[in-house]
Amino acid sequence: MPENDPLDSFDWNLTSWEGSRREQLRRWAQLTPEEIVRAQEKIAELTECLAHERRGTRDADAKP
Repeated sequence: MPENDPLDSFDWNLTSWEGSRREQLRRWAQLTPEEIVRAQEKIAELTECLAHERRGTRDADAKP
C-alpha cells in the first residue's frame, strides 16, 4: 500500500448514522449567524422548488 494512503487517515466513525449526524452538527456549529440564515433561505427555496415539481408531476400523472 502507498505510504500516504487516504484511507489510513479517514475517520471511519463518520460512516455511521450517528457519526454522520455528529459531523453535520459540528459543521453547522462552525457557521456564522449570517451563513446560517443564508443556508436556511436556500433550504427554503429548494423545498419550495421540489414541492412545486412534485405537484407538477402528480398533476401530470393524474391527467389521461
